[in-house]
Amino acid sequence: MLTRIISGAVGVVLLGVVLFFHDTLVLPLAVAAIVAVMLFELLRAVKLHKCIPILIAAEACGIAVPLLYGYFHKAKTVEYYLRDFRIYDEDNVMEIGYSHYVFCAVLLASFVIFVTWLKKHKEIRYEQVFFVLAVMMLVPQAMTTMIRIERLSNPETIDGYITVRGGLFLLVMGLCGAWIADTGAYFTGVAIGKHKLCPEISPKKTIEGLVGGIVTTAVVYSVAFSAYYGFTAKRVIIAFITGAVCAVIGTVGDLSASMVKRQIGFKDYGKIMPGHGGLMDRFDSVLFVLPTFYAFITLFGVQ
Repeated sequence: MLTRIISGAVGVVLLGVVLFFHDTLVLPLAVAAIVAVMLFELLRAVKLHKCIPILIAAEACGIAVPLLYGYFHKAKTVEYYLRDFRIYDEDNVMEIGYSHYVFCAVLLASFVIFVTWLKKHKEIRYEQVFFVLAVMMLVPQAMTTMIRIERLSNPETIDGYITVRGGLFLLVMGLCGAWIADTGAYFTGVAIGKHKLCPEISPKKTIEGLVGGIVTTAVVYSVAFSAYYGFTAKRVIIAFITGAVCAVIGTVGDLSASMVKRQIGFKDYGKIMPGHGGLMDRFDSVLFVLPTFYAFITLFGVQ
């Protein structure tokens, strides 16, 4: 228990440092490092971590996604010309450039993986190849949502320019969307949990715990967004629904990662966090929650 507490405390401190420097290159570098470890743990799960060409291709592609996004979106400005009432959105241009480079990175990595598979077709099965292709694209994109969320905020007009500042609050709430649900589900399950949710996948999860996690996240979101942006009935409703949906999606992510471990025969994805397992064990629900949170706040404007 002590090891688990110390390990968790160190993780919180490191996360705090990253969030403190959220508007610098520290955030993209940290996301790239997290992606690199998560991909290694996943490749290790399907016994491809020792296949150097596939490992390098997947890791290079995964690391490139957050670094490229951080590079292309380091300037968050929208130029506003009063003379002819035109708005030039620099973010659109950067998004196109980012997409082109990411497409090339994925294409090149996929080519290396398929060539390696052809050379070692007697050793590598198609399930392993397509698993690597899937996580190589999904994990970096999901984790890069951290940077996307940090770039979201209400624009401010300064010296004739509309400047978009970093959304640290939104980033914290996005991460909390997964972890608050886990906490609420744990304490509710311990207190009144009786009916198992998925006993063959996660024996300790209960239906009561799931409901507790949903309600806890929804209430915390409603209070937090109202306190930060101001109370309106519409904001409370959207925040409540966003929190509830994120809690459900986070549970799906957690169970999905647990199911992979069960089928493979793993207890934990890694040992980088003593007492907690690997980064995949800590960020499995975050992988699902962050994109969901980003979709809700961009579509419905809870902020």
